[in-house]
Amino acid sequence: MLKAIPPILSPDVLKILMEMGHGDELVLADGNFPAASVAQRLVRCDGNGTPALLDAILQVLPLDQYVTQPVALMAVVPGDLHKPTIWNQYSEIIGRRERAVDFEYVERFAFYERAKRAYAVFATSERALYANVILKKGVVY
Repeated sequence: MLKAIPPILSPDVLKILMEMGHGDELVLADGNFPAASVAQRLVRCDGNGTPALLDAILQVLPLDQYVTQPVALMAVVPGDLHKPTIWNQYSEIIGRRERAVDFEYVERFAFYERAKRAYAVFATSERALYANVILKKGVVY
């Protein structure tokens, strides 16, 4: 255990966050996401929900301040009537830990392709639909 490090951030998670550079992207994947088939580097965060992991990560990881949309979400598939309420939680967490941001909404298959290029994928047990999120790392001043 370490002081000031949220215990949800495992040694594997911290290693990945430390290795990432400015502009690298990180995927927080929900339980339905094909994480193992798209990830260059996969970290299992089983038993954890995405909001709790997002909150902990943003305590140590800065979002990219040089882009207009440092956070991307998987857009709802056209015709799907689901309204992702988890996005409101993400907005609240990000606003509290960083700053208010406008989300980028990425079509499902384009999101998968972008995830393939991401530095890492953290696979959670999140059960909410459309709970996948991409974070672009910024710089520490």
